[in-house]
Amino acid sequence: MSEKDKINLTFVSEFLLLGLSGYPKTELIYFALILIMYLVILSGNGVLITASIFDSHLHTPMYFFLGNLSFLDICYTSSSVPSTLVSLITKKRNISFSGCAVQMFFGFAMGSTECLLLGMMAFDRYVAICNPLRYPIIMSKGVCALMASVSWLFGGINSAVQTSLAMRLPFCGKNIINHFTCEILAVLKLACADISLNIITMSISNMAFLVLPLLVIFFSYMFILYTILRMNSATGRHKAFSTCSAHLTVVVIFYGTIFFMYAKPKSQDLTGEEKLQTSDKLISLFYGVVTPMLNPIIYSLRNKDVKAAVKHMLNQKPIQ
Repeated sequence: MSEKDKINLTFVSEFLLLGLSGYPKTELIYFALILIMYLVILSGNGVLITASIFDSHLHTPMYFFLGNLSFLDICYTSSSVPSTLVSLITKKRNISFSGCAVQMFFGFAMGSTECLLLGMMAFDRYVAICNPLRYPIIMSKGVCALMASVSWLFGGINSAVQTSLAMRLPFCGKNIINHFTCEILAVLKLACADISLNIITMSISNMAFLVLPLLVIFFSYMFILYTILRMNSATGRHKAFSTCSAHLTVVVIFYGTIFFMYAKPKSQDLTGEEKLQTSDKLISLFYGVVTPMLNPIIYSLRNKDVKAAVKHMLNQKPIQ
């Protein structure tokens, strides 16, 4: 085989996303469900962002980070959901090589950034409850802006490294991705070269962006729980619990889905492989669409300040 033929065999100009192509009757149902959830994501997170900007009562570190989280959810879903909707309704499943790289970058960047932001929000709650007198000094506007900027910057750098390492691999003409989106693990399965470097960097990335923030969250809430149990006032305990419950709920859903998808043992039964892959895709859909939809609902239902701000904003009459 000539060198030119080897290059042509290795180069892939586009990928084919299978999605739910094996279940054509359910594609229309999933299209309707995903469209409704995407509209809820845009409207719910949009309202939270608007409220956190224009309502002076929400100009605190907690709502600053919540606004970042809402903006992140909109960016994350907008990088993949529109193309998924198009593929479900038109059966157009191909995506260009560069489009796949962009989708992978934004998906990985938003996921990495959200891990860090959830850790930052846990630290914010720790300082607010365990060291309230120094809270305005420790969590000043400058510090909060720096913490958010670090989360976005590191998440972007991590994604750029992982995406560039994945897309530089040869695929030997294999371009069928058994997924809804260009998810990095699904793309790596197509590579016809050694991916040990990708595995090593992914392991380091998981330690930095999954394990470390989770440890921050765990120890923050251990100190918070210890402080709350020492409070004499039942009202004070209830208020402290209520300010943390929404964040804890989001953390459990976010990390629970990720660990279930990536840490569960893989079945060796080949007859169940197709069902396993379908379940992986549906779990990924839950992680990618349902979680961002639930975030504004959880924070709105569990937080009186947010509910009051949204109600005030909706009741405002336009200037004649």
